[in-house]
Amino acid sequence: MEQLKSIKNQNMITLSCVVLGSLIAAVNLNTFVNAGGLFPGGFNGMTVLIQRIFATYFNIQLPFSPVNYALNAIPAYIGFKLVGKKFTMYSILMILLTGLFVDIIPAYNITEDILLISVFGGIVNGLSLSVALRGNASSGGMDFISMWISKVLDRSAWNYTMGVNATMLVIAGALFGWESALYSIIFQFCSTQVVNMLHTRYKRVTMFIITTQPDEVTPLVHNALHHGVTRFEGIGTYMGQPRTLLYTVVSTTDAKVLVHHIKEVDPTAFVNVTKTEFVEGRFYVAPLN
Repeated sequence: MEQLKSIKNQNMITLSCVVLGSLIAAVNLNTFVNAGGLFPGGFNGMTVLIQRIFATYFNIQLPFSPVNYALNAIPAYIGFKLVGKKFTMYSILMILLTGLFVDIIPAYNITEDILLISVFGGIVNGLSLSVALRGNASSGGMDFISMWISKVLDRSAWNYTMGVNATMLVIAGALFGWESALYSIIFQFCSTQVVNMLHTRYKRVTMFIITTQPDEVTPLVHNALHHGVTRFEGIGTYMGQPRTLLYTVVSTTDAKVLVHHIKEVDPTAFVNVTKTEFVEGRFYVAPLN
């Protein structure tokens, strides 16, 4: 019963994140992106590029959603087959909602300063992606591909997407002028850095746990996080009492949860968490559903 309630709560969190992320992304596209003539990253950027090509060279105004849906068809299939079915379904919902919101929310220019538009538009774009990822979803397109790369390489792939986006910006610069393309680089860089900062699924930390209750603390890591623990026995030099050092590597998100549970079991435990740059060997990553 408790497990069913937990699943329902998680689904509500995911749905809320998808709706909020879609709304933020749509507002960003209709304000900062359009106001600055920018080209955001990923398939949203490709959609904007196609819209402007048809508007400028063929005098045809294409709506955002049909173009975006068509572009996302193949990446969605990749996500469904290789990343996770539940993750992909929620991501498809975000794609649909973003397209709908873009077409119905009126455009509005907040500022005419192109640098402010590039910086803050990128921050808002990164925020919308991070909200979606927090709910175990994404904005689709390049996100599906990035998540697949992250799954294969077991590390963040957001910086790799900059290379793909660069190709799009070269085309945009050649067709519409290099100023918008160059400012779009600032936009995309800010967006990527926000995601890198807020999305911690593939970031690792090393935990050193000094406790007098190792038999109670160790199962917390095994059962809740599915990670191994290395145990060292020692003596605390201040009191001269036996102490146990538990060593493990977990994700940044898991570390916060684990510290909370450790303090419930052993309020006197001493926990040291340090950043981990690289891990070689077997490391469990919870699969995307």
